[in-house]
Amino acid sequence: DVYKRQVMEQLSGQDAMFLYGEMDNTPMHIGPVLIYDPSTAPDGIVRFKDILRTFQERLHRSPVFTRKLMNVPLGIDHPFWVDDPNTDVEFHVRHIALPKPGDWRQFCIQIARLHARALDRAHPLWEAYIIEGLDNIPDLPKGSFAMFLKIHHAAMDGATGVEIMGALHDLSPTATVNPPSGKRKRAAAAPGELQLLRKVAGSVLRQPFGLVRMLGEAVPVWRRVQEGKKEKRFRSLGDKERTRFNARVSPHRVFGAVNFDLPSVIAIKNSVPGATVNDVMMTIVAGAMRAYLKGKDELPAKSLVTGAPVNVRTDEEKTSGGNVVSMMSIALRTDVAAPLARLQAVHEEAVGSKAYMNAVGARTLTDWSNRLPAQVTALGFRAASATGLLSTTKPVFNTIITNVPGPQVPLYMAGARLVRSFGAGPCMDGNGLFQVVTSYAGQIAISFQSCRDMMPDPDEYEACLAQSFAELKDASVKLGTAATRSDGAKTIKRKGAKARTRAARIEALGSVGTKTAGKAKVAAGTKKSGRGKSAAATGTAKSVRAAGAAKSAGVTKRSVAKRAASAPTRARKPARKAR
Repeated sequence: DVYKRQVMEQLSGQDAMFLYGEMDNTPMHIGPVLIYDPSTAPDGIVRFKDILRTFQERLHRSPVFTRKLMNVPLGIDHPFWVDDPNTDVEFHVRHIALPKPGDWRQFCIQIARLHARALDRAHPLWEAYIIEGLDNIPDLPKGSFAMFLKIHHAAMDGATGVEIMGALHDLSPTATVNPPSGKRKRAAAAPGELQLLRKVAGSVLRQPFGLVRMLGEAVPVWRRVQEGKKEKRFRSLGDKERTRFNARVSPHRVFGAVNFDLPSVIAIKNSVPGATVNDVMMTIVAGAMRAYLKGKDELPAKSLVTGAPVNVRTDEEKTSGGNVVSMMSIALRTDVAAPLARLQAVHEEAVGSKAYMNAVGARTLTDWSNRLPAQVTALGFRAASATGLLSTTKPVFNTIITNVPGPQVPLYMAGARLVRSFGAGPCMDGNGLFQVVTSYAGQIAISFQSCRDMMPDPDEYEACLAQSFAELKDASVKLGTAATRSDGAKTIKRKGAKARTRAARIEALGSVGTKTAGKAKVAAGTKKSGRGKSAAATGTAKSVRAAGAAKSAGVTKRSVAKRAASAPTRARKPARKAR
């Protein structure tokens, strides 16, 4: 072995915030929850030692696996990442199994328990749990196993997590490992306290100038926001309504997830011009939160609001670790009952939120958090936790929904094929419901974590998510049927002009009742068209009707109903039957 120079990297202000915000009741790690089918492995079996070897061979692919924290004396600046010469894979990768029968609810309870425990800061901030005994989970191959990979949020965000997924997986069952070239090098000894103080002296002296710069940037930001409101490019969401999820969280967690078919989600997206897959997923969440809170007589009249993290990395930062994210505020329009009308409204809110973020500056939040002095940031989080400030003031968001897109091709670890992909994130005081959208190989899923006191019935919320998707899909299918009828009616009109003339002649001759006359009646547009049912709740939007343009409550711009405006109208008088 030969020693290499100790590589030190200081945490950014945004990374450090996740350390300062970690309290006994709020562990701040994130990570994927993955389920594998081992039948694709060379001998159809994946042993725990195979997984240990996979991690051991790939530690060099990401510094997250081999570096730990070192605090600056007196906390005068943010901590550093330093190489750990004693990274022990067998400490970090652990093997457990569910007791029989090994069903979905047991699995979710196990993930929630693991998620509630903070990572040990004396080691690199990650742990991997290999979980067996999943044979009674529906739609999974027999012998499947899971991996819950916990990584501290200070070390990565969603974009970095995608890179770590690539480090551990292959595109075929046959592993392709490229070990580091040359002899294995061990990290040199960690720096001493005096060395750290000398290293941060310059940045500490520059901190006041950063605060002055922040104040100088705030004025043009305020002006751009006011101009945007005046031009009606976006609107202020005002004070947010408090729900059961906007209180102080306990140390206990629940976990759940629902998997969807990605092509079905794309078909729903196509029902509303300009809508995105992310709009559809937020609309599904909105419908689920609406139903869940309504079932407890706790649904606010005003729309709930989600925080949506946005990756703002530049091309130069794509390979960097840590967090480079901003946050959008998007109204979920839980005040709209009709599914497609809600999708239209959510899409418009997302467009407005993007315009607002552009006015503020996509990187403003990131830049400002990096300029705050470390002692001020740490003291602020400790004070907020001690006083319960975050759980008593008006909430900033009612929930967090983060989108982590994954590859659309199959992935393999130790020869086992990845068959399900979910995500886990932190719950905090004032925001006790964190939801992750993950997509992979033709699937897309919504997983959620919440405080157990806030959501004692996670299976009920799972049912609300599934029902919300089903209602949205059903409304989309009905809209597509109406559009097809409209296109058919136009074709009949064009081709039926001559037939209508002939029908009139036949009627004049007293030959009504023939097959030709009956067809002419249809061509003349006298056949009744179908009509959809309308919603019957106060403040809800009427469902799309093939009988005319639908009216969507709370939506005043381009409406879903515009898609059905050309549908054949219902005849005012019923067609006379052929005699």
